[in-house]
Amino acid sequence: MTMKPRHTRFVLIGLGLVALGMAVALVLNAFRSNLVFFFTPTQVANGEVPQGRSFRIGGLVESGTLAREPDGLTVRFVVTDTVQRVPVVYKGILPDLFKEGKGAVAQGQVGADGLFVASEVLAKHDENYMPPEAAEALAKAKAAGAQSSNTLVVTPR
Repeated sequence: MTMKPRHTRFVLIGLGLVALGMAVALVLNAFRSNLVFFFTPTQVANGEVPQGRSFRIGGLVESGTLAREPDGLTVRFVVTDTVQRVPVVYKGILPDLFKEGKGAVAQGQVGADGLFVASEVLAKHDENYMPPEAAEALAKAKAAGAQSSNTLVVTPR
């Protein structure tokens, strides 16, 4: 039995739509899996971060917390938004501009123990730059911290 040309066209259009739908689904899935969100230390402390997924945390590197382990590559430090603190561990070479009291963004995952295991650490590239998300988070934290009397205050140098 042969199909009429009109039916053949409908079948081809239908197959094309199915293929297009599958392609769109694959692209959206790839986009979603590569999407990395930014969170503040306060949001991490409040448990607002995705579990088992990579995300970015940003704020100031708290003065006096940078410690290098004997292997020479592993470093530990604390990121703060002046309200909450999150301990970070990173194995790798830190950017040249990474310093205590300066802005930084780390990408990785938070463990069940609250330790943020970073796979990448970024530092600001000049004196006037801070990632917009980090600057906004610090401004919000300072505004909220002004209302609280037990606020940790870190002043950048």
